Amino acid sequence: MSATQQVSAAQSPHLVVVTAVKVLGRYVLELTFDTGEVNVVDLEPMMWSPIYQPLLTDYDLFRRVCVNADVGTIAWPNGVDWPPDELYSNSKAAVPD
Repeated sequence: MSATQQVSAAQSPHLVVVTAVKVLGRYVLELTFDTGEVNVVDLEPMMWSPIYQPLLTDYDLFRRVCVNADVGTIAWPNGVDWPPDELYSNSKAAVPD
């Protein structure tokens, strides 16, 4: 069970939820959060754990990222997902103020 499956978005009203994802470039994603914010995150420097190695070695797999609405975050077909609060805290506004 992944960390995001342990605490679903419905269980924690303070948890930021990812509502949309778009691949912008190599390991860079545009994320839309339930706050209405649209942010960009570069995941490559954050993929140090062995669980992310399949995504680093198979870019086609990485590009198959989607939103898993059940847990409020992004996920891949191989079962890997990412904690939404970590995505939020490591992202930047897509369009700077």
